[in-house]
Amino acid sequence: MPPIPGSGLAKGLAVTLRTMTKKTVTEQYPDAQPELPPRTRGVIGLFEENCTVCMLCARECPDWCIYIDSHKETVPAATPGGRDRSRNVLDRFAIDFSLCMYCGICIEVCPFDALFWSPEFEYSETDIHDLTHERDKLREWMWTVPAPPALDPGAEEPKELAAARKTADKLAAQQQTDQPGPSEQPGPSDRPGTPDQPEPGQEGRG
Repeated sequence: MPPIPGSGLAKGLAVTLRTMTKKTVTEQYPDAQPELPPRTRGVIGLFEENCTVCMLCARECPDWCIYIDSHKETVPAATPGGRDRSRNVLDRFAIDFSLCMYCGICIEVCPFDALFWSPEFEYSETDIHDLTHERDKLREWMWTVPAPPALDPGAEEPKELAAARKTADKLAAQQQTDQPGPSEQPGPSDRPGTPDQPEPGQEGRG
């Protein structure tokens, strides 16, 4: 059966009419900021105090966009006769976000929780070289990292917290045991020099 002339135009107009009657969903950005999910991958923040320069993030990065420089310092022994130790000191930590593909591998492999996702995404630049964020800039992004979500009330307590609480309870019980109670306090008759118990060397004196 041949198509009815003008049926295609009628279908197109029907789609247009349905669209015109629907409520708009356009977000008026940048006047209205979007509501982003809590785990949005916007930019990476660096908590420098936790970084031990283990280089895992740089080695595992598929794009090789993490640049780390460090040097070794000698730490004197804490006790006499002890051995001096050496530690890595971070000199440079930079991420080139023009190469980063936001896979999050660097954050997942970091064993000391030094890298975090921030939902901030407004850091476009006119110069591509400015997309390489050095350690100071990465530290500033830490202020935009959201707090971790609350634990599930039905979840089991972490083993670390359980062990720490058990140790604290054990120390508290030991301290209570070591402290003498009111009945164990020495009375006047138990002290040397009292009439009931003369001091040493006074037994033979009359």
